[in-house]
Amino acid sequence: MTIEKNLSPEQREELLSTLKARFEKNMHRHEGLEWAEIQTKLDADTEKLWSLHEMERTGGEPDVVGHDKSEDEYIFCDCSAESPKGRRSVCYDRAGLEARKKHKPENNAMDMAADMGIELLTEEQYRGLQQLEKFDQKTSSWVKTPSDIRELGGALFCDYRYGHVFVYHNGASSYYGVRGFRGSLSV
Repeated sequence: MTIEKNLSPEQREELLSTLKARFEKNMHRHEGLEWAEIQTKLDADTEKLWSLHEMERTGGEPDVVGHDKSEDEYIFCDCSAESPKGRRSVCYDRAGLEARKKHKPENNAMDMAADMGIELLTEEQYRGLQQLEKFDQKTSSWVKTPSDIRELGGALFCDYRYGHVFVYHNGASSYYGVRGFRGSLSV
């Protein structure tokens, strides 16, 4: 089944209004950037606008957190205070999900991110996000796991506690009600 990756005019306007308001309210995340330039990019790419809608729909509260000048791309990231509610209780990836014998969750982080057209944050991106604000003080988020760790059955997740970012490991088949994932999207 192919997913229609277009928004209705009403959905588009509502999303752009939400993103603009969040952008203006949180200038500390993107000092020196102008909304008009970002909206021009969004207007030119309906598929990425759809991905931002999915980030918003699942509780991610996406916002601009940087600008890659070499690629002339704006970087959006989930900026919800806690791991997005609509993306919790998921295993790390399909192999982890299929390895579960019972009590399987409905989905996994890697497939959900791919379906949404976004990327899981790397550990480095997660640490960078924490420099803007403190996120995941009560929850945790899966992060992109290096292949050598994943090949041994593990997966990494992060959170913020005691004034520090912590990186942990778990089996890729594990899932918890307070663990989801954060994503990024370059536009």
